[in-house]
Amino acid sequence: MPAQKITISSFSNFTKQHPVFDVRSPGEYTQAHLPGAVSLPLFSDEERKIVGTAYKQQSREAAIKTGLDFFGPKMRAIVETVEKTIKQSADPSNKTIMVHCWRGGMRSAAIAWLLDLYGFKVQVLAGGYKAYRQWVRAQFEKPYPFHIIGGYTGSNKTGLLPELERAGKTIIDLEALANHKGSAFGAVGLQPRQEMFENLLAEALAVSMEKESGQTTPVIYMEDESQRIGNLQIPMPLWYGIRKCPILFLEVPFEERLSFITKEYSSTEKEKLVNNTIRIQKRLGGLDTKSAINFLLEDDYAGCFSILLRYYDKYYTKALESRENLSVLLNKIPCSNVDTTTNLQKLLACKPIHV
Repeated sequence: MPAQKITISSFSNFTKQHPVFDVRSPGEYTQAHLPGAVSLPLFSDEERKIVGTAYKQQSREAAIKTGLDFFGPKMRAIVETVEKTIKQSADPSNKTIMVHCWRGGMRSAAIAWLLDLYGFKVQVLAGGYKAYRQWVRAQFEKPYPFHIIGGYTGSNKTGLLPELERAGKTIIDLEALANHKGSAFGAVGLQPRQEMFENLLAEALAVSMEKESGQTTPVIYMEDESQRIGNLQIPMPLWYGIRKCPILFLEVPFEERLSFITKEYSSTEKEKLVNNTIRIQKRLGGLDTKSAINFLLEDDYAGCFSILLRYYDKYYTKALESRENLSVLLNKIPCSNVDTTTNLQKLLACKPIHV
């Protein structure tokens, strides 16, 4: 049976049940891909370039013949990769799969033909990865019922997200998606590329809305973040929407926050802390930068972070006050410490007004 086309509007339900294979080149896949998709390249990066050059400089027919030269020796390996993936899946008896290339053109058609010939039930994503990217961007234009968890640095806002999830609430963890803790000291590893971050974020938004679809009052909890998280940016349409949502602001005393942040970062390599402090010296100021570094060199982490917390408090206040309708959006929640069990209950008890 020839491969069938699946539209972008219904691909989400399909991908929950069946493997997805990305037949673009390794370089395209590395740049960004559908979360969970398996790389199954028809051409290497160099082969793709050669085929593309033949198409532009000679003809479509010449490009196809060149492509067949590359495709032929790989046929068996392609079939075996798909077999292996299915055997390792949750349902090894399910032979329904989806393939896609950039636009849903010749590359996906060639792979689909081969796999269909072998006996798989093949679906091809209409419009390919390009259509998927259009879907991704559309997710950022939608309104969402966010409750933004705010609070100064060291309030343990991030620690409340897994507690909320365990309590059955819907969350989106932007820092986890970005692989970053959201400050000059926040790098936790290699961040995804911007395009891949957007793909992950769009998927998380779609899943969250699906989860909340049956709720009378849908709520998605999200930590308050800057528009930039490390090297990545929250897409502007989504960012503007976030700025209009109610803020649940945890009012934690300075000394409690200082104690928490000191414990969190005191095991971090000292050289890394010094370098990250130098990164913000232009805004922190020469004297405070020098003092903070001296405290670090003397193993006085509390002294260092006391300076840095005041710096971040100032910039957070400035960002907070730049929101429109702040008097309506801001919901202050007094917290005596950063204990997540206690603060979770206070957070859930807060019933903010949506503008």
